[in-house]
Amino acid sequence: MRAVAPVTGPKVLRIGLVQGGKVIEERVIKQRTHVTIGPSEKSMFVIPSKSIPPSFRLFELVGGEYFLNFLDGMTGRVAFKAGVSELSALKSSAKRAPASNGNAYQVQLSEEARGKIVIGETTFLFQFVAPPPVQPKPQLPVSVKTGIANDIDWTTTIIAAFSFLFHFGAVGSIYSDWMDPVVDDEVDVAALLESVKQLPPPPVVEQPKENADAPAASAAPTAEAPKAAGGGNKGAAAGPAKGSGGMSDARASALTNELAQLDMQMLGALNSSGNATASVLSSGDVPTGLLENAAASGSGVGKGGVAGLNMGGAGGGTVRPGAAGGGGLASIGNTGASGPATAGSAQTVKGPVGNAQVGGAAVSGGSVSNAPSIVAGMTAGFRRCYNKGLQEDPSMKGSVRITAKIGPNGEVISATPSGGSGLSGTVVSCVVARVQSAQFAPPEGGGATVVIPVTFVSQ
Repeated sequence: MRAVAPVTGPKVLRIGLVQGGKVIEERVIKQRTHVTIGPSEKSMFVIPSKSIPPSFRLFELVGGEYFLNFLDGMTGRVAFKAGVSELSALKSSAKRAPASNGNAYQVQLSEEARGKIVIGETTFLFQFVAPPPVQPKPQLPVSVKTGIANDIDWTTTIIAAFSFLFHFGAVGSIYSDWMDPVVDDEVDVAALLESVKQLPPPPVVEQPKENADAPAASAAPTAEAPKAAGGGNKGAAAGPAKGSGGMSDARASALTNELAQLDMQMLGALNSSGNATASVLSSGDVPTGLLENAAASGSGVGKGGVAGLNMGGAGGGTVRPGAAGGGGLASIGNTGASGPATAGSAQTVKGPVGNAQVGGAAVSGGSVSNAPSIVAGMTAGFRRCYNKGLQEDPSMKGSVRITAKIGPNGEVISATPSGGSGLSGTVVSCVVARVQSAQFAPPEGGGATVVIPVTFVSQ
């Protein structure tokens, strides 16, 4: 460690602050400057005294020499080379301080001077001492100053860094496209077109020779087709005329009428009780689609028609469903007989009706002049509450007691229900709301309590 060199130069002030017989602060003024005291926070020594200015220069540095400034209210003594003198004795030889310090006395101090200054309950002790040695600037230990840079093996670090750069560069070059060949789309399309042009032509497919006998063979089934169709009608028609000519219109109309008559005969036979129309409709063996087709066909029959079908009505002509007159099939779908049928008239069924019975109101705590009449007027409101509840539960009935507290102006401060067995919460809440909306006469004594019993019975 280096030795601290002694400091040479003028002495500095050493000041001690004494309060209540104890030194509460001691300070060495290393920098030769003014020493200020007072109640201001800007003073070097802050003391709670109103007899001195906010920042009074007790020791003032003038031309490199210290001077002691004191006021009339200060006491103390100062020791010089010649001896010890009281502050009161120094006033005659002291000179007046500048106006900025007020009415003060100023005495020059030498480096051998020492003494005390008493200001109220605070005492300042001072003397001149050699300046303290300059402390060396704190320095960090060598281990800390070297840092982490001195512990790094730079050779290995540089080799590892170049290795990482080489490997990552190689991987990046593999996945990049800068080494891929340049693709020219126009050249590729032109080469593709040239390759298509150079394709060989497709081979020629030889068509098979047609058989000369095929038209004759295919004409034979065509000629036989009408015969097969004609044979399906159980010999009703002898078939078309021989030769290459087609069926005439008269022959086709005759075949159509015969087929319609066969449908009628089959319709009359499709039942378990005979061929009567009533039996056909009663047993339901015949599909209604066949009846509709039969009635809509142009070959419909009248009364006593084919296969004994009773189509209803008199006379000839085609019978249609729903035609007026007669019986049998003619009356099917007739909508103009005796007017539309009805399902009866609707009747509204009324629900139960409730009644509210209000007992005598019991008044306590004060007299309310109109309590009976106000409570009697609530009956209609109670009845409406009960009838609303009967819409939800027709069998509801019961009683409840409402305790109402009346305020000084006759208003209802609170309404509390009790009992309420058999009644729903909706009815009880409605009754309480009706009581809370009431207005009584101002009670005597400033307040009262009214108990209202209500009984609900359905009629």
